[in-house]
Amino acid sequence: MKNNQLNLSNTITGKRETFVPINPKKIGMYVCGPTVYDFPHVGNARPLVVFDVLYRVLSKLFGKSNVTYVRNITDIDDKIIESSKNKKISTDELTLSITKSFHDDCVYLNCLKPNLEPKATEHIKGMITMTENLLQNNHAYEKDKHVYFSINSFKNYGKLSKKNPEELVAGTRVEISKLKKHPLDFVLWKPSAAEDPGWDSPWGRGRPGWHLECSVMSEKFLGKNFDIHGGGLDLIFPHHENEIAQSCCANKTDKFANYWIHNGYVTFNKEKMSKSLGNIITIEKMRKTINGQVIRLALLSSHYKQPLDWNENLIKESQNTLDKWYTQFENNKEDVLNQDLLEPLLEDINTPGYIAKLHLLFDKASKGDNSSKKLFLAGCKLIGLLEEDLETWNKFKKARSKIDEKTIQSKIKDRDLARKKGDYKLADNIRKELESKGVIIEDKDNKTIWKYK
Repeated sequence: MKNNQLNLSNTITGKRETFVPINPKKIGMYVCGPTVYDFPHVGNARPLVVFDVLYRVLSKLFGKSNVTYVRNITDIDDKIIESSKNKKISTDELTLSITKSFHDDCVYLNCLKPNLEPKATEHIKGMITMTENLLQNNHAYEKDKHVYFSINSFKNYGKLSKKNPEELVAGTRVEISKLKKHPLDFVLWKPSAAEDPGWDSPWGRGRPGWHLECSVMSEKFLGKNFDIHGGGLDLIFPHHENEIAQSCCANKTDKFANYWIHNGYVTFNKEKMSKSLGNIITIEKMRKTINGQVIRLALLSSHYKQPLDWNENLIKESQNTLDKWYTQFENNKEDVLNQDLLEPLLEDINTPGYIAKLHLLFDKASKGDNSSKKLFLAGCKLIGLLEEDLETWNKFKKARSKIDEKTIQSKIKDRDLARKKGDYKLADNIRKELESKGVIIEDKDNKTIWKYK
């Protein structure tokens, strides 16, 4: 492998490829950020951390001043309007509140700030301009104050998802509308009800379609063709497929982004996370009981392309690893990284392989090898770990077990009562709550015994 050569799995080609930037002095990366209608959950945390690591690696290889990382905020969307009505607050109040919580989550997970964080509502004029462009060039049509993109006008539609339009119609949920010429045609502009947010346009008062927002913001800050576009696996279709179609047609280009990077799904105890199952864990809730470094390490424990199962054992393993690693902590100012350590990250951001090398370096550092210690600390810092001082980490350790015996016994009684009533879900939740606070319980000889971790 050539020195400092980065290889990435490119969704659009289906191959692992050597990353060759358009301009090494001006690398552009766009990542789809949150739609701010509800608190982000652990599934949303994964792309946050994954693309933060990719940003750190690119900055290390090419120089931070040569990398532009853009992550948008979608602050106008049907989900936002619906959520604001359910909560009986304005869309502005809702989006400001959730955006603040999202930023707190980013700090908690030790994610670097992107260079730019555009909001969709700040770029409506550009969205109207792109829609007019698509209409003028026969890539879109207007019907009853709606403007739709015509997928039949773009010959490469389906290239990212590796499916033809017929397969996509059969295999996915698409918005049904009598106004559309083809089931997969998607909205560029739609009318807004009088009480909903809206902007004046040539087609009446309305708002943009979700897919259009990212095309306009990425072009404004990174140009018509840029290096990397990232997001979760769930965004491949329809969001990213539609971004490619409208951007290539509006900009008259063959390519939109050169490399498409997608992270895998997160499950919870091997089940899909969903509101109906009640197993969605928000980052905001985790902030109250778990150190952000623990969550960050847990999210990096699997390769970003693979599924990640979120469970108590994963959190416990990450806590134990960091407890151990912090025994070698010191404020290391040196940036001593070598090719051997970096190799897993250069091979498609293989964080499990990289963490395995950190474990080996830790073992050597524990035996007094000072050069291994410096390399270990620099290696942790590169992926955003061991950046809290020892005092802060030790305070967290104490807080984990800061639950008195009286409270523990009360919780055990509540659990016993729940089990007698057959409410095993509540009983299990109490057990998990105690475990998150550093208390292990065990049922033995018709009694419940407990101990601190």
